[in-house]
Amino acid sequence: MDIKVLTTVPVVEIDGVKYHHHPNGGGMVAENAQVSDTVYVGPFAKICGHCKLHGEVFVFGNAWIFDNAEVSGRAEIFGNARVFGNAKVQGDAKVYGFASIYGDSVVSGYAEVSEKAEIGGTARVLGNARVSGDTRVIGETGTSRKVA
Repeated sequence: MDIKVLTTVPVVEIDGVKYHHHPNGGGMVAENAQVSDTVYVGPFAKICGHCKLHGEVFVFGNAWIFDNAEVSGRAEIFGNARVFGNAKVQGDAKVYGFASIYGDSVVSGYAEVSEKAEIGGTARVLGNARVSGDTRVIGETGTSRKVA
């Protein structure tokens, strides 16, 4: 599919917030969000709130990033994944499936969070860690190995 964004001016307003199509991919970006032109926001992805996305991030599928979340590096957020709150996804991390990253949690390095896994609170998932299935990593915990 070849997507050409014809305008980056606001095209829709939802609850008083204006959204525009991102020039790299065509996904919807809220006026309050900071999204670099190097970030790819796929046509069905949504960036809401006061998020910050920079680097070579890929957001596609039906993924949503909202609140004050930050995504950087070469991270990939896709499928029906959600990243919100003050969560950070960094480096080459991947979040996909129906996974949720929220609170003040951090997913970094080459970590992957998938399926219906939840990472919340102040949890840290680092390095080559893999969290999947119905696993919940919540609170003041961290992992740098395969948990599930």
